[in-house]
Amino acid sequence: MAINLQKGQREAIDAPKFTIGLGWDTNASSTGSAFDLDASVFIMGDNKKLIADEYFVFYNNLKSPDEAVEHTGDNLTGAGDGDDEQIKIDLTKIDSRVTEICIVVTIHEAESRRQNFGQVRNSFVRIFDPVTNADILKYELEEDFSIETAVEFGRIYKRDGKWKFEAVGAGMKGGLQDYLNKYN
Repeated sequence: MAINLQKGQREAIDAPKFTIGLGWDTNASSTGSAFDLDASVFIMGDNKKLIADEYFVFYNNLKSPDEAVEHTGDNLTGAGDGDDEQIKIDLTKIDSRVTEICIVVTIHEAESRRQNFGQVRNSFVRIFDPVTNADILKYELEEDFSIETAVEFGRIYKRDGKWKFEAVGAGMKGGLQDYLNKYN
């Protein structure tokens, strides 16, 4: 049975291989434009910076050089139930310099489309066993991000040789470039 996390809660991840599923629904948009939300992963070292540019995994770079992190592809509409985007993680392959994996979701062209996370609902991140499809843990974002156009859903980090997940749920008014500036 999955552990449902609250914002700020941390939980150990015992499985060396798992998949991160991210999902969301959008409200009917008065902006006249469809929503395109994008999941991105920043793979970082002790200094909270990317260990190399290639360790930024997103819709234009689907796999990390060590093949430990793989984005399964961009969902342009978010239509349907369940996960909208997925990221496969294999900690047995992770570069030894990695101490943190940050999971961010941004709204593509949010400013020009006049969109924000206040128009997004039922957002969640879940970690599940890819063999059994059973949820290991899940975090549902319940905040109303009325001006934010990017949200750090969670992070996986290594402490004392063990991997843990933290439910972050922190919004940012800005886009993918703002996160690149922060973590690069």
